[in-house]
Amino acid sequence: MKDGVNGVALGVFIFFFLAVTVMGFLAARWRRAENEHSLDEWGLGGRSFGTWITWFLLGGDLYTAYTFVAVPAAIYAAGASGFFAVPYTILVYPLIFTFLPRLWSVSHRHGYVTTSDFVRGRFGSKGLSLAVAVTGILATMPYIALQLVGIQAVLDVMGVGGGENTNWFVKDLPLLIAFGVLAAYTYSSGLRAPALIAFVKDTLIYIVIAVAIIYIPIKLGGFDDVFAKAGHALGQVNPDTGKPRGALAPGEANQWTYATLALGSALALFMYPHSITATLSSRSREVIRRNTTILPLYSLMLGLLALLGFMAIAAGVKVGNGQLAIPQLFEDMFPDWFAGVAFAAIGIGALVPAAIMSIAAANLFTRNIYKDFIKPDATAQQETKVSKLVSLLVKVGALVFVLTMDKTVAINFQLLGGIWILQTFPALVGGLFTRWFHRWALLAGWAAGMIYGTAAAYGIASPTQKHFGGNAKEIPGIGEIGYIGLTAFVLNVLVTVVLTVVLRAVKAPDGVDETRPQDYTADAGDPGVQVELPPATAGSAH
Repeated sequence: MKDGVNGVALGVFIFFFLAVTVMGFLAARWRRAENEHSLDEWGLGGRSFGTWITWFLLGGDLYTAYTFVAVPAAIYAAGASGFFAVPYTILVYPLIFTFLPRLWSVSHRHGYVTTSDFVRGRFGSKGLSLAVAVTGILATMPYIALQLVGIQAVLDVMGVGGGENTNWFVKDLPLLIAFGVLAAYTYSSGLRAPALIAFVKDTLIYIVIAVAIIYIPIKLGGFDDVFAKAGHALGQVNPDTGKPRGALAPGEANQWTYATLALGSALALFMYPHSITATLSSRSREVIRRNTTILPLYSLMLGLLALLGFMAIAAGVKVGNGQLAIPQLFEDMFPDWFAGVAFAAIGIGALVPAAIMSIAAANLFTRNIYKDFIKPDATAQQETKVSKLVSLLVKVGALVFVLTMDKTVAINFQLLGGIWILQTFPALVGGLFTRWFHRWALLAGWAAGMIYGTAAAYGIASPTQKHFGGNAKEIPGIGEIGYIGLTAFVLNVLVTVVLTVVLRAVKAPDGVDETRPQDYTADAGDPGVQVELPPATAGSAH
């Protein structure tokens, strides 16, 4: 590790940061709409994005700074078990091809801005809608916080902010400035800002990975040496556990954990509010269908990115915090100027998803808590104002979360976030295909999954902590170790199905379904797509 501040790398980093800041503010004038005071415009970019903008936006949304740092860090720490992220991003695209176009169509026809809007309209239940909204907000907050962790890792490696003994204000000032700027241009430009910046972010990431995957192995003696050194290092016994540190390939004992984690993560990925926000910003159903076929290019990038974990081991990178492994690898292996480019890719890779996540969380609060329960007669302009203010509060909350708590707390809550958000799957995806599930049964299933998943995760210990030490536990009735989120999801579905049968049998009152079968296949411009909306949202649907 180099001493002091890496001035050249910092200069390049600042250059790119200033460039995207200017783009963020200019985005307010990009595709300017006649009516800017609506959630459709501020929170969904006017539902006007085409194939390539949507592709960059979804990529910027799903492949974050934390992905850039954490996926190879997991491989650096434990070996090939960290590769679970690659198969799950392969599994997810055929899955979303089946339901995202349907969600886009019904949302376009009825002016839905959030998943909770759809759930309320489909099942006629504000209670179920509230459960989905609260889950989305809870799952998104630590996700935003982890983008800050990614930026902090880069700043630490560049030597910015001083050491641990530095005054807290000086130490955290760069982070405060970065997110102050992010908050300002997100407030003014809405979803257009991350959509525009995503072009820069993804281009930088592709350049950095292309160079890294060729340049670093050459410096380390080739991939044969990389894998040989990594295999030897991972085979060393960890004194904390008494077992090998990891392996180049998952052992038989870990196969259930690997498979269930990959499947559960695939089911959960597009339940996150920010994924849906980027999806609903598209201008047509066909844009969504095309994107599900070209988004797998990002999975190729992720596979190459994951190999950096082995390279960090082979390069002899030694860090106390595994999240610093890849930034430190770049610092050690690249010339200072290109290290700055790599750090900028990670930093901007945090700003784009953090902006989308804060907008998505704010939209959930505005539409499904403020409008449904606090001010039902809110106008479109009032909704937009509240959403802008809440997006600021969400960012401040994430910032406080990171600055005042240990980083492992943020990671633990992110693990919980994945378990929680998966419990919204039956209401959202199930509702897109059938009205058979009863609203009360869905709510009970959601509660069962949330309670079991949280309690099971709380009971997991690790060598460094008593609770929330992992996301895998023995599956009841099977005896294998599997992903808690998927077990909770199965419990959720079982409770939902059983209670639906019971409630249907006793003829429990069903909610009003405001959707029609043709709504789920409608495209922009189809006859009858435009419907009369309530006064609060009229004029904001496209």
